[in-house]
Amino acid sequence: MMTHLRTGMMMGLVLTLSVLSTACQDPSPDKASLKYSEDLYDGCVQCHGENGEGNQNLGAPAIAGLERWYIKAQLRKFKKSQRGWHLDDMAGKRMQPMALALDTDEKVDLVAAYVASLPRTNPAPTLEGGNPETGKIYFATCVQCHGADARGNLDEFGPPLAGASDWYLLTQLQNFKAGVRGTHADDVTGAKMRPFSMTLANEQAMKDVIAYIATLSE
Repeated sequence: MMTHLRTGMMMGLVLTLSVLSTACQDPSPDKASLKYSEDLYDGCVQCHGENGEGNQNLGAPAIAGLERWYIKAQLRKFKKSQRGWHLDDMAGKRMQPMALALDTDEKVDLVAAYVASLPRTNPAPTLEGGNPETGKIYFATCVQCHGADARGNLDEFGPPLAGASDWYLLTQLQNFKAGVRGTHADDVTGAKMRPFSMTLANEQAMKDVIAYIATLSE
């Protein structure tokens, strides 16, 4: 009797853990949801482009193919003013009302799913003078969060860097170092990034590490 009871309890525990594990994963969006999210994405086209290729003149990075979890996290930060709150973050300020227009969690999820479904655009390099060999040394401190291949690490909430717009990486490193980003009291993951940006002594060091990241995009 006790053996059967213990067996039943164990099976129930396994089933519960399985359900919880499934619930924590992002479900794959169906075609109808993707069509709806494409319609929602129309509000993003003016800055990020129809294919998510970005627009440097507007400070809008390439976003096509980014990880769905990262897109959702950033949209929620903009909605909560954890990003775009600083006076010097003009691009972030433009992004805030667009994020607020996604007035439900469902809309945030659907737009994130659509953007993640877009093929990566591999933006052309715009920076010059970076030394990838020196950058590889700097990048050693980035590996834990962003991965040795710069493809990101969900466990550390580190987004992918390979394939990103190089000008955008430079801007964000500068923003982190200057306190324009990563200093909001509720931006826990941004606060993790800021001290690493401060290990890069100057713009040349930033260009060097970005030049190395570019080699990982090939």
